[in-house]
Amino acid sequence: MQKKLIALAVASLASGAAFAQTNVTMYGVADAGYVYSSGGAGGGAVRVPGVGTANVSIAGNNVFSGVVSGILSGSRLGFRGEEALGNGLKAIFTLEYSLNIDSNTGVGYSGSSTGLNARQQFVGLSGANWGTVALGRQYSPGYQATSNNDPMGGATVESQSFLSNNAGYTITPNSNARWDNALTYTTPNWSGFSAKGIYSFGETTDSAGTYNDRNVSTTDNSKYAIGLNYAAGALNLDAVWQARDNIRSTTGGVLSTISADTQEWYVGGSFDLKMVKLMGSWQGMNVSNSSQVVNNSQLDSQLWSIGAVIPVLAASNIHIGYAQLMMDGNNRTVIPLTGDSNSATLAWTTNLSKRTTFYAGYVWNSNDRTSIAAAPIGGGVVTRAGANLGIPGDATIGARGEDSNTFLAGLRHTF
Repeated sequence: MQKKLIALAVASLASGAAFAQTNVTMYGVADAGYVYSSGGAGGGAVRVPGVGTANVSIAGNNVFSGVVSGILSGSRLGFRGEEALGNGLKAIFTLEYSLNIDSNTGVGYSGSSTGLNARQQFVGLSGANWGTVALGRQYSPGYQATSNNDPMGGATVESQSFLSNNAGYTITPNSNARWDNALTYTTPNWSGFSAKGIYSFGETTDSAGTYNDRNVSTTDNSKYAIGLNYAAGALNLDAVWQARDNIRSTTGGVLSTISADTQEWYVGGSFDLKMVKLMGSWQGMNVSNSSQVVNNSQLDSQLWSIGAVIPVLAASNIHIGYAQLMMDGNNRTVIPLTGDSNSATLAWTTNLSKRTTFYAGYVWNSNDRTSIAAAPIGGGVVTRAGANLGIPGDATIGARGEDSNTFLAGLRHTF
């Protein structure tokens, strides 16, 4: 018995030494709240082949009432570490996984909830004088840029955040900004200036052999981007350009014959006046071959936002945001989408401790009949028969041509 105890003690010491040597840190966020959201059941412009365009309306409201995970910050569990290799060089890694703590599931890139899914997972090398190179699933530059200049730090329900996500932008503080199979380079900080470049290999397989001679393609569905940031004192500025090549959906292992390329750009900034922090952004998406594409995420559009964070009391803030999404899908063959979606956010956060935050808020959204079905909860989800025509129809909440109102309150704990 004594020998077993000694062996366990030695193993424990060895394990502890390994962790100390590689400086492994476990961290996470547990965030959940109550949400009540209501909006008109819908309608919108429908183009019927051989008939033309007609407006349809559906009576009643769609309502959501329940507990939601990750409202202010996505719930997660992560591990990060580094090991000194000498001469200022370090090996680094991050393994970070999404959690839906309301329903005992994980959530991944596509919103699936079948198990534990990665927000980030990568390995790389870092040097103080030359920057960082990493391989794996990583954030594109648009993720940090939009979070920097968002009044709620990229919360999923904030106006700019959900509008950019519903419209299919990869420049967003949501999951579309996390890219698989990615190679990144991040510069050191040069007197406030820094830059990040990323390339995400498409690795699309066509099992039927219609394209790419049954090979794995590195160009279909590939992505690449560069982001610039300047942060010094009260001022923060961001500029981002991101692109996707040969976007093709896959059904039953067969690549679609329709493809499109997208280019996105973003400029944003914030300035902290102490009594109020002001911020704003402007971004756009340009899509080639959009006349043949029926997906919301592949239509021309522009999105602007303004916001403010106002400190009150000792540890509280008022967050105000307004954003407008302007669709420009006039040459779309199924149905022109040329309308706007407008949204405003008003929220309150209070730090109960260094790691625990209470929050509450209200989000208003209004969609034109010829805009997309945008909403902070359930936006962009097609639930009506119009889906058969490729129409981005009525959403769970926030149908086209309707307003929605969302109330929320919750608690976030970080560790």
